[in-house]
Amino acid sequence: MYDPSTLTDLIRFARIDPGSTVIDVYPGDGEWTRRFSDIVGPDGQVISFVPAEVAHFQTDPVGRMQTLAGEPGRENVQAVSADVVALDEATPAADVVWMHLFYHDLHTALIQARGATAARFNQAAYQRLKPGGRYIIVDHAAASGSGTHDAHSLHRIEPAAVRQEVEAAGFVLEAESAMLANSTDTHATKVFDPAIKGKTDRFVYRFVKP
Repeated sequence: MYDPSTLTDLIRFARIDPGSTVIDVYPGDGEWTRRFSDIVGPDGQVISFVPAEVAHFQTDPVGRMQTLAGEPGRENVQAVSADVVALDEATPAADVVWMHLFYHDLHTALIQARGATAARFNQAAYQRLKPGGRYIIVDHAAASGSGTHDAHSLHRIEPAAVRQEVEAAGFVLEAESAMLANSTDTHATKVFDPAIKGKTDRFVYRFVKP
């Protein structure tokens, strides 16, 4: 993950506060869900949203989030699983939709196998957010001009392509940050390669629903 200072900066950038309702999309091992749970407190809520497209993984992502939600002090966490584009139907109105290193997967065969597209997901996120709600996207950057071409092969996506897709759903780009940028990343290597794993050039966007 990130050092404590960067974690603090990311959460501040996302404007997650006590009392917020946050949807953590594809929570993985639940580290972000736990962190958000601590921040939003008893008056807030964290929806740990596991896309049905990945629910069959051997790591049992749904079961892991259900276990997390049952931990002492996690009464503000709810584990939910549904098709990724059914986000707006399966979750409550939210202040923040959080996507960490997952947006590019919307352009992969795995996620699209059940009919999902980035456009449909962005529309669902727009519907689910309250007016003024924030849509936070952190992902591995691909080379300029590559668009979505490297989403499957390298697990990267061009930031400009993400912005274009999200704005098409009605969102407005409110802020972007270079806090996770890495100028030494050539954008030509798969993100799981030991030479770059954990050190990829990453972009950070905050979109807002008007």
